[in-house]
Amino acid sequence: MKSTIPFLIFFLAFHFISCGSRHPGKECLTFEEMKDPTSDTLSDWSHVSKGLHASFISTDDRMPKSVAPGVSVNKSVALTGWRGEKISAQLLLWSAEEVDPVELEFADFESVDHTLPASVAQARFVRYVMTDEFGPGCGHRKPEDFPASLSADMLDNLPCFHMEAKTVRPVWLTFSIPSAAVAGNYKGTLTLHAGGRPVEEFGIELTVVDRVLPEPSEWLYHLDLWQHPSAVARVHNLEVWSDAHFEKMKPLMKMLADAGQKVITATLNKDPWNNQSFDAYADMIVWTKNEDGSWSYDYTIFDKWVQFMMDLGIGKMINCYSLLTWNNQLHYRDVVKGELVTIELKAQSKEYAELWSTFLKDFARHLRSKGWLEKTNIAMDERAPADMQAALKVLAEAAPELGVSLADNHKSYKEYPWIKDVSVGAASKVDKEDIAVRRSKGLVTTYYVCCADSFPNMFTFSAPAESVYAAWYAVANDFDGLLRWAYNSWVENPLTDSRFRTWPAGDTYMVYPGARSSIRFERLVEGIQDAEKIRVLRKQYTDLDSPESLEKLQELEEAIALFDTLTPSADWPERLNVAKRLLN
Repeated sequence: MKSTIPFLIFFLAFHFISCGSRHPGKECLTFEEMKDPTSDTLSDWSHVSKGLHASFISTDDRMPKSVAPGVSVNKSVALTGWRGEKISAQLLLWSAEEVDPVELEFADFESVDHTLPASVAQARFVRYVMTDEFGPGCGHRKPEDFPASLSADMLDNLPCFHMEAKTVRPVWLTFSIPSAAVAGNYKGTLTLHAGGRPVEEFGIELTVVDRVLPEPSEWLYHLDLWQHPSAVARVHNLEVWSDAHFEKMKPLMKMLADAGQKVITATLNKDPWNNQSFDAYADMIVWTKNEDGSWSYDYTIFDKWVQFMMDLGIGKMINCYSLLTWNNQLHYRDVVKGELVTIELKAQSKEYAELWSTFLKDFARHLRSKGWLEKTNIAMDERAPADMQAALKVLAEAAPELGVSLADNHKSYKEYPWIKDVSVGAASKVDKEDIAVRRSKGLVTTYYVCCADSFPNMFTFSAPAESVYAAWYAVANDFDGLLRWAYNSWVENPLTDSRFRTWPAGDTYMVYPGARSSIRFERLVEGIQDAEKIRVLRKQYTDLDSPESLEKLQELEEAIALFDTLTPSADWPERLNVAKRLLN
């Protein structure tokens, strides 16, 4: 299978800088973005003076590529965060003429008595991908039926960049405050280089609050972004499940672990979603029907995948899809026929019960031998109640010790009060009393967004702050966290074109090949950090139980209550920023 990405690669810049300059020549290997299809390309740049311009802008802003910006120039930024927190800023670059190369360099951050090294800061050039619009939400779509535009989303790891004439280029700045940092006010600088020489300095002020955010592995927010290993193999032109494939997935999945991911996505048989993505899910468990009619199951890949993810720090749950596939099919190797046989089974059929019962008994035995039984769930995604009842009956009789996970879009969660992991569609309200009862039993209740939800969502055209709002919505409604498909179900050319044949652009992936993050993903993590900070403050204020602490708790709860709706006020971004400042 050929990858389309290698054909995009070419050299944008290869510079030899004179001995007297600060920066030696660098080779900046990158790919070409798609041409801007909008009328923005006609923007008037005549009023923009010569040279490279720059200003800090809000992380809520997503700037068009070809419009001469009319921003108020700001050469400094002040940020506040807890010890152990990751905080962000955005610097916008623009030029009416070509600039080559552009580089950024941080200095150490100094307080009166202490220093934070420059290495706590990272600058990543934001890349533009083609996007569309929400439109009807779910359903097949043709690119020509929706207006296309370029959206600033992908965070590239390039050390330098080539600025085209009459374009803007956002730069995403990330500051990872060490947990051991001493609280206080730190000041540092960011130097902008153009053509190998420094052209401007920007002031950065970091206020470190004397509170500690726990490590991601200790976060209670239940994040479940579905992983898609086969997409990684296809994009990087690797043999699926090869050592090279796992090696390529390591930084990508480590990035997910660092976001506090709790769940490993695994499969039981044939692609459970009937290949709704660009790539079909490759088998993790091979079923074989032997000559004597008995069954055997090869768990080699399943075991390797699960252990791989656990070694990276993800392992609260193993959600295995599915007893109910989207096309009611499963397949197996038939030794007598010498071929792969695909069959269709209705959940209510006798054959369904027989085949799945045999497998489930063996699967439970295998999980017990690995020590994984207690954390494994048989997972179902948006299946009708009648099929659910039939499948759960088979599971209860064959392997009652296995847990169950359900993404529920039928408003049927009350029928399964015992299910270990329930995620309801965002449009479905869940009684907080039900969530509390489930939580007291160790059961997880989350919500999910998909192609049907216009807000809050994480499409490539969504407002960046929606990713933060998603976590505040979870907190306001007392959900344990968020489920979303998918972390990396990449489209054909994910680095340049986020549109897909079936859903709004960006719905199928949050991050990019090569372990490149995105503005959406960074802000999703920001929201999760907010949720964890709320948890810490709630506990502290409650434990103190003083008039002052209870007053602070009341103020916090009033701020949280503003985000319990899917139809927020027009000024919701500002309300969100006010609430975030309250946490600090």
